[in-house]
Amino acid sequence: MSFFLPHLENGWQVDQAILSEEERVVILRFGHDWDAVCMKMDETLYRVADRVKNFAVIYLVDITQVPDFNKMYELYDPCTVMFFFRNKHIMVDLGTGNNNKIAWAIEDKQELIDIVEVVYRGAKKGRGLVVSPKDYSTKYKY
Repeated sequence: MSFFLPHLENGWQVDQAILSEEERVVILRFGHDWDAVCMKMDETLYRVADRVKNFAVIYLVDITQVPDFNKMYELYDPCTVMFFFRNKHIMVDLGTGNNNKIAWAIEDKQELIDIVEVVYRGAKKGRGLVVSPKDYSTKYKY
Protein backbone atom coordinates (compact mmCIF):
# COMPACT_ATOMS: atom_id res chain seq x y z
CA MET A 1 0.00 0.00 0.00
CA SER A 2 3.00 2.28 -0.02
CA PHE A 3 2.08 3.61 -3.46
CA PHE A 4 -1.07 5.23 -2.01
CA LEU A 5 0.83 7.24 0.60
CA PRO A 6 2.98 10.29 -0.30
CA HIS A 7 6.73 9.73 -0.53
CA LEU A 8 9.36 12.32 0.33
CA GLU A 9 12.20 12.09 -2.18
CA ASN A 10 14.98 14.12 -0.52
CA GLY A 11 16.09 15.70 2.74
CA TRP A 12 14.68 19.11 1.83
CA GLN A 13 11.19 17.65 1.36
CA VAL A 14 11.41 15.88 4.72
CA ASP A 15 12.47 19.13 6.41
CA GLN A 16 9.68 21.07 4.72
CA ALA A 17 7.08 18.48 5.71
CA ILE A 18 8.14 18.76 9.35
CA LEU A 19 8.50 22.56 9.31
CA SER A 20 5.41 23.54 7.34
CA GLU A 21 2.74 21.55 9.19
CA GLU A 22 1.39 23.75 12.00
CA GLU A 23 -1.79 22.05 13.19
CA ARG A 24 -1.30 18.34 12.54
CA VAL A 25 1.11 15.65 13.66
CA VAL A 26 3.58 14.61 10.96
CA ILE A 27 4.05 10.84 10.89
CA LEU A 28 7.17 9.72 9.04
CA ARG A 29 7.75 6.09 8.16
CA PHE A 30 11.43 5.52 7.42
CA GLY A 31 12.31 2.29 5.64
CA HIS A 32 12.01 0.56 2.27
CA ASP A 33 8.84 -0.07 0.27
CA TRP A 34 10.01 -3.63 -0.50
CA ASP A 35 10.65 -4.63 3.12
CA ALA A 36 8.07 -7.06 4.59
CA VAL A 37 7.85 -5.21 7.94
CA CYS A 38 7.37 -1.89 6.14
CA MET A 39 4.70 -3.42 3.91
CA LYS A 40 2.69 -4.41 6.99
CA MET A 41 3.16 -0.98 8.56
CA ASP A 42 2.28 0.79 5.29
CA GLU A 43 -0.91 -1.25 5.07
CA THR A 44 -1.92 -0.10 8.56
CA LEU A 45 -0.88 3.50 7.87
CA TYR A 46 -2.96 3.50 4.68
CA ARG A 47 -5.99 2.09 6.51
CA VAL A 48 -5.82 4.79 9.22
CA ALA A 49 -4.85 7.72 6.93
CA ASP A 50 -8.43 8.74 6.22
CA ARG A 51 -9.47 8.52 9.87
CA VAL A 52 -6.58 10.63 11.19
CA LYS A 53 -6.43 13.16 8.34
CA ASN A 54 -7.84 15.95 10.54
CA PHE A 55 -5.03 15.74 13.09
CA ALA A 56 -2.18 13.85 11.37
CA VAL A 57 -0.46 13.60 8.01
CA ILE A 58 1.53 10.54 6.90
CA TYR A 59 4.66 10.47 4.73
CA LEU A 60 7.00 7.67 3.67
CA VAL A 61 10.77 8.13 3.42
CA ASP A 62 13.13 5.63 1.77
CA ILE A 63 16.26 5.47 3.95
CA THR A 64 18.48 4.52 0.98
CA GLN A 65 17.22 7.34 -1.22
CA VAL A 66 17.29 9.87 1.66
CA PRO A 67 20.21 8.87 3.93
CA ASP A 68 20.42 12.35 5.53
CA PHE A 69 18.57 11.32 8.70
CA ASN A 70 19.94 7.79 9.22
CA LYS A 71 22.57 8.79 11.79
CA MET A 72 20.64 11.68 13.33
CA TYR A 73 17.56 9.54 14.12
CA GLU A 74 19.47 6.23 14.44
CA LEU A 75 17.53 4.54 11.66
CA TYR A 76 19.02 1.06 11.83
CA ASP A 77 15.77 -0.92 11.94
CA PRO A 78 14.06 -2.08 8.74
CA CYS A 79 10.98 0.03 9.51
CA THR A 80 10.79 3.07 11.78
CA VAL A 81 7.86 5.37 12.53
CA MET A 82 8.45 8.78 14.12
CA PHE A 83 6.14 11.63 15.12
CA PHE A 84 6.70 15.38 14.79
CA PHE A 85 4.56 18.36 15.78
CA ARG A 86 5.43 21.98 14.99
CA ASN A 87 9.03 21.08 14.14
CA LYS A 88 9.46 19.14 17.39
CA HIS A 89 10.08 15.43 17.70
CA ILE A 90 7.41 13.86 19.90
CA MET A 91 8.59 10.83 21.82
CA VAL A 92 6.24 8.03 22.78
CA ASP A 93 6.80 5.86 25.86
CA LEU A 94 5.81 2.43 24.57
CA GLY A 95 7.39 0.51 27.44
CA THR A 96 10.22 -0.76 25.23
CA GLY A 97 12.95 1.58 26.44
CA ASN A 98 13.32 3.38 23.12
CA ASN A 99 10.99 6.38 23.27
CA ASN A 100 12.17 7.96 20.01
CA LYS A 101 10.41 5.72 17.53
CA ILE A 102 8.28 2.68 16.76
CA ALA A 103 10.57 0.07 15.22
CA TRP A 104 8.07 -2.69 14.40
CA ALA A 105 4.89 -3.05 12.36
CA ILE A 106 1.62 -2.33 14.12
CA GLU A 107 -1.04 -4.38 12.36
CA ASP A 108 -4.10 -3.32 14.38
CA LYS A 109 -5.39 -0.05 12.99
CA GLN A 110 -7.19 0.93 16.22
CA GLU A 111 -3.93 0.59 18.15
CA LEU A 112 -2.23 2.96 15.71
CA ILE A 113 -5.11 5.44 15.80
CA ASP A 114 -4.93 5.43 19.61
CA ILE A 115 -1.18 6.13 19.54
CA VAL A 116 -1.57 8.96 17.01
CA GLU A 117 -4.41 10.44 19.06
CA VAL A 118 -2.32 10.36 22.26
CA VAL A 119 0.59 11.97 20.40
CA TYR A 120 -1.65 14.72 19.03
CA ARG A 121 -3.29 15.51 22.37
CA GLY A 122 0.02 15.53 24.22
CA ALA A 123 1.75 17.62 21.55
CA LYS A 124 -1.07 20.19 21.58
CA LYS A 125 -0.47 20.56 25.33
CA GLY A 126 3.25 21.14 24.71
CA ARG A 127 4.51 17.77 25.89
CA GLY A 128 7.56 16.24 24.25
CA LEU A 129 6.94 12.77 25.67
CA VAL A 130 3.59 11.00 25.77
CA VAL A 131 2.68 7.61 27.22
CA SER A 132 1.23 5.01 24.87
CA PRO A 133 -2.22 3.65 25.74
CA LYS A 134 -0.79 0.12 25.42
CA ASP A 135 2.37 -1.25 27.02
CA TYR A 136 4.53 -3.00 24.43
CA SER A 137 7.14 -4.27 26.89
CA THR A 138 5.46 -7.67 26.85
CA LYS A 139 4.92 -7.73 23.08
CA TYR A 140 6.99 -10.89 22.75
CA LYS A 141 5.86 -13.44 25.32
CA TYR A 142 8.88 -15.62 26.05
